Parts: sequence; structure tokens; C-alpha cells
Amino acid sequence: MPRTEESTITTGPEAAPPSAQQPTFVDLSWDTDRPVALVGIDRSLVLGRDDVPLVELFTAEEQRGRTSQAYFRSAVGGRLRYVGHQVQDLPEADQVTVTQRDERTGLVVHSTLTRPVGTRAVRVQNTVENSGATTVLLTAVSTATFGFGTSENSLDGFTLATAQSEWLAENRWRERPLRDLLPRLALDLHGQDGRGHFGLSSHGAWSTGEHLAAGMLADAATGEAVAWQLETSAAWHCDIAQAMSGGVASLLGPTDLEHQFAHELEPGDSFTTVPVAVAVSSDGRDGAIAELTRYRRWIRESRVADEALPVVYNDFMNTLMGQPSTEALTPLIDAAADAGAEYFCIDAGWFADPAIGDWWSTVGEWREAPGRFTNGLKAVIDHIHARGMRSGIWLEPEIVGVSSPAARSLPDEAFFQRFGRRVQEHERYHLDFRHPAARAHLDETVDHLVGHYGVSFLKLDYNINPGAGTEWRATTAGDGLLAHTRAFRDWLVETQERHPGLLIENCSSGAMRADYALLSATHLQSTSDQQDFRLYPPVAASAPATILPEQCGNWAYPHVDMTDEETAFTLVTGLSGRLYLSGFLHELRPEQSALVRDAVAVHKSLRDRLPHAVPSWPLGLPDWDAASLCLALDLGDGRTLLAVWDRGPGASTIEITGLAGTVTEVFPRKLEPWTVNQTDNVIYLKSVTGPSARVFTIG
Repeated sequence: MPRTEESTITTGPEAAPPSAQQPTFVDLSWDTDRPVALVGIDRSLVLGRDDVPLVELFTAEEQRGRTSQAYFRSAVGGRLRYVGHQVQDLPEADQVTVTQRDERTGLVVHSTLTRPVGTRAVRVQNTVENSGATTVLLTAVSTATFGFGTSENSLDGFTLATAQSEWLAENRWRERPLRDLLPRLALDLHGQDGRGHFGLSSHGAWSTGEHLAAGMLADAATGEAVAWQLETSAAWHCDIAQAMSGGVASLLGPTDLEHQFAHELEPGDSFTTVPVAVAVSSDGRDGAIAELTRYRRWIRESRVADEALPVVYNDFMNTLMGQPSTEALTPLIDAAADAGAEYFCIDAGWFADPAIGDWWSTVGEWREAPGRFTNGLKAVIDHIHARGMRSGIWLEPEIVGVSSPAARSLPDEAFFQRFGRRVQEHERYHLDFRHPAARAHLDETVDHLVGHYGVSFLKLDYNINPGAGTEWRATTAGDGLLAHTRAFRDWLVETQERHPGLLIENCSSGAMRADYALLSATHLQSTSDQQDFRLYPPVAASAPATILPEQCGNWAYPHVDMTDEETAFTLVTGLSGRLYLSGFLHELRPEQSALVRDAVAVHKSLRDRLPHAVPSWPLGLPDWDAASLCLALDLGDGRTLLAVWDRGPGASTIEITGLAGTVTEVFPRKLEPWTVNQTDNVIYLKSVTGPSARVFTIG
């Protein structure tokens, strides 16, 4: 049983709790005249100041106590005062819950900070209770606000890393001096904090459609870095500002200004913020990402269905593109089985009348289309099983097309609504998973697919952005979106409890909703819809910065028109995470088929180490247009897996620093090897002419 230690103290200088009652993994500071502040994680140097409250809280009546554009110096947040705290030793984590109260509004905030054992990362989440007598309208609540640096001048040495993202061009990281975003203002001369800020926001329901829900600050003076991720499929905002005492970072879920969010809090009601993880490291950027990698493994739900990390073949990318049939699928099934695939997923279109050219607006009924399969869909799936593979199928569970029978049979309240009308985006409606009819419709769908067809893999897609959200049973549209996304995650967990053998992919239109609200409850994430094999490497190489290596579903789609080197190139992309096969494998030349079988064999020989792998980037986080890119995965057994791509037209020499040990080229094993030379500190790799890629082990 967890050990619980509780200390509730009254205000007053003499009432500070003794050090034995303080949590050891985080440093918290408070006094009778200021709120609780996060001043350190695991004795970090870069993070925390006691003049920055942990929680910033904004209401419709009171926003900032001091005007600015930043999410800092909120009036209610500045009045919060310490009430008590509770420390728990959990089986795999340490935890403290700190309670604060604002006497004027009666708002009580319980902040829970949890550190998984063996990490320098802390998960933060707040619950706001209304203990007063009047209704309060929340317009923004930060999950974690913290200071960094010790003065305005100290910010000169900080670097901020953030990543832009969009369909086909995900994970485009950029590291830049913080001073490029926050100029020096001579704040001491003016005697007050700055009023500007640098902010990043998601918009609508694609949580990673514009920017990744993550970021990093690195301090050249100390060598330390702090990294974070926001765990929500709804809206989020990251805010960086500067004060006389240094920088301020504020991490929030939905806000009024950016996301049309407000939440009405009646007396006795409570509201819980989106979770945020914050990690620190003395080893800079890669060290901070390593801490988040360990943390991500801790927050994942049970993944029994995925323990073996099976190889999946999917018929979509550069292949059938949503037009499956018995005739088209049969040779693909046989070729996938011969290549060593263990799952075969029938992608979109299985439900669509083949006479309809564009089935986009017909989705939502999820019954097989008469006439599409010669002897029915079950016969195709039975053939998958007969070839020794498990079967999968594509669904877009939250979407109903305007031409679908489900659009007429389900009640209006089961769909997103604005101003009393259904929200329509690109000829599609959006289901609200808080409504029992919506959940029942999908429960019936999944139960039928599993029970009748024997499906054991679901590829769950999400191809529209419905906007701010829904106003049904919500204060605002942004409030409704947050509630729906939480209900959808609950449905994912409940579905797996009902069908524990299901393997679930979080596709989300490539990776437009690749956040750890969903990735903690699913097994596999398609990293992109990018169909150009030459453009995919920067996506795949960067993906482990925010997605666990064992969840990075990187498409490898060889085609008969590719050269052998180009075939190996796309397969290396797949091998840089979780190999995810596609392509007309039955049309390949014998030499190409041999390369595919070799890649599958290499993946199977290494996949037991992927759940232990920690990423790093010897050439830096990949630039979108870089000629040379690489990803290193420390496998935790004395070996490092190194994937390297050369996109230039001629042979190049690539210098890899920071890795030592015997270098062995493990893929491809039947093409001309790259030349390897080593000194004590540098590995020199010389590629072959034309775009080429290789996988090495070092150790």
C-alpha cells in the first residue's frame, strides 16, 4: 500500500512545514504572502523561481492582476495561498498533491505532481473546486507555470526548440535563440515586467496539426535543458514571457482568447486541467528528451496486445489508396505473408459502394459494401488468417458523412453543434462521444468487426478538423471539445477492456493528432501520410522526439520502379522506428523482394529492444531540407542503432560524433556497403552515389 503523509498547516511564518514533510523529487516554495511556486525538479538548476506561481487562473471577472499579453500575473492565481499537502509513495512513482485557496472567490486548487521512478520528469495536473457560494466562469487555467533564468540578462544564453507540423510535413523542429523571440527590454530601468510574449497554440481538434504539443528550453550557461509535452487531444497553448527576474513559461489547455473556451463552475463543482509533463536534464536537449521518453513508457496503458511489436502491412499508402477488392487484395495478402508480415490491415473503402467514385461523404455506417468483394469481406479476411496473419481494418470512428444512413438515424444531439446546428466540415459531421447513441453506434461496430470477422487490429483515422468544438452541454465550444476528447479516450480504454486482444493504431490523418492523451491509450502511431520516400526521412528521424520509438509507425512502401538503393532507402525509413509495410509487394523484382524480407528479418531481430530504446540526434534535430540525416537509438544493451540517410545526388562523407564502438552495417546486407572509418571521437560514413540509406549497430 502507498505510504501517505499529510500535513495541513495554517498561514503564518512559523507554520512552514518541516523539511521531512517536503517531497524530495520536486522543490516547492510558498509563503504567507505568495502562492506555491515550482522552483526545481530533482535539484535542477535551469527551472524554477519562487516569484512565478505554479498555477495561473483566469476568470471572466478577473483576468490579470498586472496587464500584459502573457499568461502570467493572473489576479486569482496571485491570491492563491497554501493550505496543505499530501505526499504518497506509489509503487512506480512519487507523488505530492498541494492544495491552495483563494479566499475572495472560494476557489480551491489541488495540484498533483507525480514523478515516475527512474526519471527526472514530473507530470502535473490541477483540479479547481468552487467552494464558494457563487458561480465562477473559468476562462483559462495553467497546468504548469514556472520560471527559468535568474534575470533578464540571463535569458541571453537560452535556446528554444519548437516544432511546426502539418499534413505530409510533420515534426519540423527548429532551435533558435530565445532572444530572436523575446528582445531585451531593459526591464530594470522601467521597473516592471514585460508585456509581450511568444505563444504557440493548437486550433480545433488537430492537436498536432500546426505545432507539436511539446517544446524545450536549453541554457548554455548550465548545460541544462527543460522539455515538456501537453497531453490533450483538444486545444492547448504554450506561452513564453519575460519578467525582471527572468523568463516565464506557462503551459495551458484551452483558453478563452485562443480557443473559445470557458467553463462554468457552479458551487461544489470541479474542473480538471489537461496533464502536462515537464522534464529536466543536465545533458541538454537529447537528455531532456530521453527523460520524456522514459516518462512516456510509464504513462502508457496496458499494451498486452502489442508486446511483440508485430509487423503490420497496410494496403493504403502508394497502393490501393482506399479502393480494396478481392482481386486487388489477394496478391497483396500473399506477398505480405511471404515477406514476413504478421498483421494485414484493409484500409479505407471496404464499406463503400464500388460504383461510387468518391466515398468521402458516405462514411459512418461501417458495414461492408455489397458487390465490392467477390465472396464477401469475410472470405478475404479468412484468407488473411489462412496465410498465418491477423487481420485489421480501417475506421474513422468520430466521423459520419452527410450521405451516410447514420447521419439520419442518429439524433442531432449525438453530433457536434454550434448555434443550434450540426457542424459540417468537408461533407462530414462529427460525433460527440459524450452522447450514449454515438458510443453505442461505435460499440456495435467494433463488436461486429471483432465477433463476425475476427478482426484484431483497428486503424483509427481522423481526417477533418471540426473547428472550435461543440456547444451541446458545454459552456462554450472549446469546453465541449475538451469534454468530447476525454470521452473518446475513455471509449478507447473501455473498448480494449472489452476486447483485450485488439491492436489499435492512432492514425489521425498522418499524425495530426499525435498526442499522449491518445498515445498513452493506443499502440501504434502512423507518423505521416507522406508518399514521397525522399521526403519521409526528416519526419521519421524526428518522430521519437515526441513519440516512443516502439510506437513510431514509419511507412516503407517499395515499388517496382524504384532502384534497389531506393528500395533500401524507404525500408531504412521503416526500420528507424516501427516497420510499417505497404506497396505492391507482389510486383517487385526478386532483388527488391529479398530486400523487403531482409528488412523484416532485421526488424524482428531488434524489436525486442525498441521498448528500451532512447533516441538522440548526432547531427542535430533534422532539418526538412538537409541532405544528410540520422537518428540514433540507444537500445539499452550496449548497442546503438543508427539510421542514416543521404539524400544528395553524389557520394557524401557524413561525420557522426558522440558515439563509440564497433560499427556494423546491418541493413541492407546485399547492396554495396558504405565505407566506415573511425577515430577516437568521430565515425566517418561514406555513402554511395544517389539517394541511399543504411542502418548500423554501434557497440
